[in-house]
Amino acid sequence: RICISIQVMKIYAKEISKMSKIILTGDRPTGRLHVGHYVGSLKERVKLQNSGEYDEIYIMIADAQALTDNAEQNIMNVALDYLACGIDPEKCHIFIQSMVPELTELTFYYMNLVTVSRVQRNPTVKAEIQQRNFEASIPVGFFCYPISQAADITAFRATTVPVGEDQMPMIEQCKEIVISWKLYLLI
Repeated sequence: RICISIQVMKIYAKEISKMSKIILTGDRPTGRLHVGHYVGSLKERVKLQNSGEYDEIYIMIADAQALTDNAEQNIMNVALDYLACGIDPEKCHIFIQSMVPELTELTFYYMNLVTVSRVQRNPTVKAEIQQRNFEASIPVGFFCYPISQAADITAFRATTVPVGEDQMPMIEQCKEIVISWKLYLLI
């Protein structure tokens, strides 16, 4: 058993060393981007795209995660703001989340691996529920946000996901989902 584990770890280490360096980042189109977005993340994205350190850079307009925020009318504004701040479509793939149906499909599969109580314990979800005054009228899709984020990250095989401190619980939940998914596939 130990020999098999060591062999598996060696194979896994080789795979990791071959992995492309891929960034996935993005914004929910809740309105026009502003100076806070620029200072908080956009300036860094431009720096990363120009660094040459990454094989692929994906910048997502996460409209499916913003349906409760009138996302549709803001999609074009966010895309234009990306270009205005220096995001170069020759160096980055800018895409609209809802235009990639595989993300919805993967989210559906992942939803069967996460309990409602686990999502409710997520500090980021708790904070957003309070902030939006959802109380007992929480849209089901809102609960899927951390699960959808996990699907986005894993579908693009992102090795780097720049997030703020407030998003760290989402990343932890993503790790849990990936472990559950791998275990599910082994059964």
